[in-house]
Amino acid sequence: MVAAAVAGAAGALGGAAAVGGWAVRALGGAAAPGGGAARAPRLWGWGWGGSSRRLWVPSGQAAAAASPPDPSGALSPFDRQLKRKQKNWAALQPEPAKCDYLREEVGGRVADRVFDITRAFPLALDVGSGRGYIAQHLTKETVEKLIQVDIAENALKNAMETEIPTVSVVADEEFLPFKEDTFDLVVSSLSLHWVNDLPRAFREIHQVLKPDGVFIGAMFGGDTLYELRCSLQLAELEREGGFSPHVSPFTAVSDLGHLLSRAGFNTLTVDTDEIQVNYPGLFEVMEDLQGMGESNCSWNRKPLLHRETILAAAAIYQGKTSPEGFCNSFTWRSGKNKWTSFKKKKIVVHQKQ
Repeated sequence: MVAAAVAGAAGALGGAAAVGGWAVRALGGAAAPGGGAARAPRLWGWGWGGSSRRLWVPSGQAAAAASPPDPSGALSPFDRQLKRKQKNWAALQPEPAKCDYLREEVGGRVADRVFDITRAFPLALDVGSGRGYIAQHLTKETVEKLIQVDIAENALKNAMETEIPTVSVVADEEFLPFKEDTFDLVVSSLSLHWVNDLPRAFREIHQVLKPDGVFIGAMFGGDTLYELRCSLQLAELEREGGFSPHVSPFTAVSDLGHLLSRAGFNTLTVDTDEIQVNYPGLFEVMEDLQGMGESNCSWNRKPLLHRETILAAAAIYQGKTSPEGFCNSFTWRSGKNKWTSFKKKKIVVHQKQ
């Protein structure tokens, strides 16, 4: 399969979060290696859209596949059921859009990449769609029908309006319940950093794409939440003599090209967008992460953070920012003559001089 990828993993330069984007454009080719291999059992889910009907039912084998063989996280680092609960909780909040500013910004950038391709897509798939952050920016002239897949049913039920006909399917991103060579386009935005087996997820996407299909996406990566991670680690070392992981690891941009090649894509292009989100302090960061459904779900996470430790971490975090409580600006390396800076709940786009 021939592919052009636009991808990356970005680090926050002084704020609370950063985003890396990658995209794979599959322009033709053959089936994935070992094309006759049996597909994995599906986990659980249902679909709704034009009509509500159950697509598949849980089975004992599928339920077993959802549980990690090692609770320590050696083979499956993330608790997917906990992540589902976190995303469902976030979607049920009175104002879920209050913390969606980053997802909406990145969803718009992914949609822009779709518009760069001068063709229409009869059937598209959004992997980890959430409340439809990409769909709201697409048009019927570009995408005729969209299937939205997410592990959290509440996010799909509260999806934002779009002019494209959509069908919502509750499913795990690692186990896509679709036949091979089904979709003309697959998109994904800020979801795949929580999957336990990223190479497998890429292979699943490769399988459901048609030979001339297109894959475009974005994910957190690199040094995202670097300041939060360092502040918590330094505070725990000082107060408790050791530290536990409170921020999940993110994929390095240097690894993405190799993973996509192994999945069957080629002619890859990788790039990085850096988006800095500025916050007054540590507690505002953690509040918004919870509102995004982005709280830690690692199996080896520490269940309790002592009050003295969190206060020390807040002081360390404050020391890493400017006297006003906001971090300095940064340059978004996108190949365009612009740079973007965030303030809490507000995005400001400046023309670079």
